[in-house]
Formats: sequence, structure tokens, C-alpha cells
Amino acid sequence: MSISYKDFECREIITKAVCGKGRKFSQVAHTVTPPNRPTSILGAWIINHQYEAVRSADGIEVVGTYDINIWYSYNRNSQTDVAKETVSYSELVPLSYLDPKHRASTEEVSADATQEPNCVEANINAAGNGVVVRVEREFEVEMVAETKVCVVVCEGGCDGFGDKEADYGDEYDDLEADLLEDEID
Repeated sequence: MSISYKDFECREIITKAVCGKGRKFSQVAHTVTPPNRPTSILGAWIINHQYEAVRSADGIEVVGTYDINIWYSYNRNSQTDVAKETVSYSELVPLSYLDPKHRASTEEVSADATQEPNCVEANINAAGNGVVVRVEREFEVEMVAETKVCVVVCEGGCDGFGDKEADYGDEYDDLEADLLEDEID
């Protein structure tokens, strides 16, 4: 007996699912003014990064802070000091995928820093009294919400397969589950 499309019964169910995704890479420049006029830059790094995701009309906004530390010499390279400054930022990440039929009242957003803020360049500015720090960062965002999906309902329920069994052969017997989970992540 062959099964035709007419023999299927479909049903809509409501479930939580990923209803929006986005990713954004950005470069920004910050100017830090140390208490002493710098002669040379000995190092620059970023620490204490904290952020959270907030839903906005145009996507997901990542709001956060980090500390910029600049090790520099001054007084004709005879002394050194570290200049510290906390920077606040707001990064709008547009959603490249959005399920238009999701329930807006159930939205939950999250962000993951796929590239933590990192100093890629630090130079003394033209006036000679500040340091321009170029920072790269990248975020991946996700929105989970309730949405409707359509499923096929088997007439006999889950036991409608009778005594039939799925035969996958011997090729999967030697697979190690731990290795497969690592590849998925």
C-alpha cells in the first residue's frame, strides 16, 4: 500500500526555538590620555570585559564595558607608568535571520563574544599627549522565542511503525559519541 500526501495529517505546535541570529565584527578606536606626556608605547591590552544583550527594534544590542591598560614611557624614556581607562560601548548587531511569526512577548536574547575585545594597535596621537588604541571585537547573537511549527501526525501514533526497525548497517557501530559532540560544538 502506498502512502499519498492526502494520507498525512498535519498539526501546528507551539515550541521554543531559535527565531533570530546575527553576527558582527567591528573595529573601533579609543583615545586614552595618560597623566604624563608619553614618549613611547611599551604595551597595550584590554581586561575586565563585561557585556549583556538587549533586544532592540533593529536587532540585538550588546552593551558592555572593558578596561584599556597602556604601559608607556615618559620623560624621554626614563620612567614608565600604566594608564588605565574604562570604556563603555553599545554595539547593534543586526539579525541576518528572523522568524517573522515568533511571539514577541516571549523573546529571550543572548550574546557571545566570538572575539573578545583585543588591542591590535596603539600609537601616540599627533598632538603627542594621548594614545590612540584600535580595538577589534566580534559578537554572535541569538534570539529564542515561542513560534509555531507544523508537524506530521502519524495515524497510528508513535507505534505506527509496527514491527519495522531502522537498519543503519554496521558503519556507525565504531563511532565514539564524545568525538561527535566535539565536532558539533
